[in-house]
Amino acid sequence: MKYLRTPDERFQELSDYDFAPHYTQIDDTEGGFMRIHYVDQGPQEAAPVLMMHGEPSWSYLYRHMIKGFVAQGHRAIAPDLIGFGRSDKPTERDDYTYARHVAWMGEWLRKTDLHDITLFCQDWGGLIGLRLWAEMPDRFARIVVSNTALPTGDQPMGEAFENWRTFSQTVPVFPAGGILQGGTETSLSDETLAAYDAPFPDESYKAGARQFPMLVPASPDDPAAGPNRQAWEVIQGLKTPVLTAFGADDKVMAGIDQIFQKLCPGAAGQPHVVLPKAGHFLQEDVGVELVKLTCDFIERTS
Repeated sequence: MKYLRTPDERFQELSDYDFAPHYTQIDDTEGGFMRIHYVDQGPQEAAPVLMMHGEPSWSYLYRHMIKGFVAQGHRAIAPDLIGFGRSDKPTERDDYTYARHVAWMGEWLRKTDLHDITLFCQDWGGLIGLRLWAEMPDRFARIVVSNTALPTGDQPMGEAFENWRTFSQTVPVFPAGGILQGGTETSLSDETLAAYDAPFPDESYKAGARQFPMLVPASPDDPAAGPNRQAWEVIQGLKTPVLTAFGADDKVMAGIDQIFQKLCPGAAGQPHVVLPKAGHFLQEDVGVELVKLTCDFIERTS
């Protein structure tokens, strides 16, 4: 599999992101190897808070939350999905499939050998992370579901999602920083916008960013629809504590928190929240609040 690797200098002196890089080599499924980058901060003996990002962000999205969790004594881990951040980026759009992303991150999780995980997942971090939970439930202690879904294609995705998917396929230059600003209520600085653009020196690095919207199961016969249904069957039998924390201003994910509250046994009785003045990328809007909610959730369910 052919891939690109963003030059290290693109990540030098980024605003509020001074974390040492860590890398894990994984099988590319075609006889070769790629590497996944991740941030790993805090005491190694502590139970990990695993933060998984979505499209087209990367672990930079969690920079403030990483520091917040470490300040509370937790181990904070935030990987970059293949195609994003400091992870390798296959050059062909057809190389990106939902199944491969689950397999790639599953191999990464096994190699890092994480246990007693508190998963915080948003956007594609949920589409992939929740599949990992269903596949390896014994590794997960609790789940925070935030502005994400586990779609099976059996329900319409909605006008806001369809508009986003059309935009992603037709815009001449895919504007990663601009997309983050469009999904955030906070006004992002020029330095922050540049950091979101940093992984993509030019359009050749954006095959994954372009393809991800097309991988969401939007019809019942989508290749990922069946595996997601199977994951839901597993999840509905798990008692793992689940907390939903959604942004009030996220039009794409509005109402999906109620699905998790209804279908996840471990969601019963939890203080689920919809956070005001928080958009799709709510880590930028209410990161401090999310750290507190998650730490309280950990303490309450330990």
